[in-house]
Amino acid sequence: MYRLLWQDIFDYEGTPDSNYWNIEVAGHGFGNNEAQYYTNRLKNVRVHEGELIITGLKEDYKNRHYTSGKLTTKDKKHLKYGRVEVMASLPKGRGTWPAIWFLGTDMEQVGWPACGEIDLMEHVGHNPETIHFSLHSKTNYHHIGNQPTAVFKLPGILEGFHEYRMDWTEEEVSFYLDKTLMVTFKKQDYIHKAAWPFDKDYYLILNVALGGTWGGTIDDSIFPTEMRVKYVKVYERID
Repeated sequence: MYRLLWQDIFDYEGTPDSNYWNIEVAGHGFGNNEAQYYTNRLKNVRVHEGELIITGLKEDYKNRHYTSGKLTTKDKKHLKYGRVEVMASLPKGRGTWPAIWFLGTDMEQVGWPACGEIDLMEHVGHNPETIHFSLHSKTNYHHIGNQPTAVFKLPGILEGFHEYRMDWTEEEVSFYLDKTLMVTFKKQDYIHKAAWPFDKDYYLILNVALGGTWGGTIDDSIFPTEMRVKYVKVYERID
């Protein structure tokens, strides 16, 4: 059984609730040569009519030619084990790179990938209707291509809203789409501590990156492009 710890159902207008969310402001490429500058302007990140809307735009801003939005729960809402549900509609278009993901709260102390990364949903516009569920650790990460990952071609996934869910225990991480189990990664398959850092606090991230090493070439005709979120619900396990 699960008990609700917190939720944001976006039943207000304007700036995302600061009790839950930080809005990142930066444009340094984020280790992936990404093209966007993340801003805290309402045109990039806003809550409107029951939805969180993260908007990518083609515009010159500071040192970049695109803007977008990135929210995190760092230092506000952390999770160690439990369930997370996010109801989201993904952006369309070549060059988009939306994600629903988590980083270990010791990121600043140990760095990436040692801190661990959990990808509840990643999608890149140049490979449309394909969803990635992945884990990254010090010994298993995408730069060397050995991370635990599952990739699904899902026709229609870019139409409307879909629920992305993670169930996380001491022994495994399971990913669901619209309440259907997609894949489970088990601790027993990763012997060394460095391969399974998923036993500590993590924080949630919602963002739309543009371009970069995986996002690739950007189609300027797609803008504005949006990721919309109807709810974020976080639970603890009580049985």
